[in-house]
Order: sequence, then C-alpha cells, then structure tokens
Amino acid sequence: MMSLNFQAPKHEKLLIDRQKNCTVRLGDVSHQYPESSIVWVTTGAKFENKRRLFTAFIDKTQVKTMADLTSADLGHQNPEINSREALIEDFEHIYKKRITMDDTVTVIYFSEVDE
Repeated sequence: MMSLNFQAPKHEKLLIDRQKNCTVRLGDVSHQYPESSIVWVTTGAKFENKRRLFTAFIDKTQVKTMADLTSADLGHQNPEINSREALIEDFEHIYKKRITMDDTVTVIYFSEVDE
C-alpha cells in the first residue's frame, strides 16, 4: 500500500478536521501517485513512526508550475494559504531551498474512502 505522508503538525490538524483534500508537492511526483490509486493518508516526520489517519482515493494528479496553481488548488491544500507567494514561503521553509514561480509542482487531489 502506498502512503501520502504529511510531516507538518498543521497539516495533521487539517486532515483530521477533513479541511484538506489536496496536497502540492515539489517536483513531478505524478508517477508515484497515479490517479485512481488507493493510498493511506499518514502523518509523521521522516524516519519516525507514522500514524495512519484514513484511506484515500487519488482523484486527480496534475503537474504544473508554481505560477499555474489556482486559488482552488491553494484553498484545498491549506485554507490558511491564500497566495502562491505564501505557498512559496512555506515551501522554502520545508525544503530549505529557494523556490520560484517556475518550479514544477504536482497537485494531488484525494478523497477519503469510507471503511
């Protein structure tokens, strides 16, 4: 089973509250998360134990540039981030490198699978 892991505590809260149904990942990772796949949505830092929150279905995977992200992409990714510039700032903190509007990202929309 594949997983879609989230490391930040703020994302864990959004996922638990079902306020997040999209993630934006740096680079083209579309081959790792093909549409119609089933994944575990997990939380936890790298190299630490993970916590499975729920099972999800990958509804849509799109490769874009940071500049091409829509307000819907941003809102579903994190309701607190309302601009591409704010997402870039967040990504620079996470990835510890400079991010530009030309950088490639993968937008992954998912929905919970009732068990």
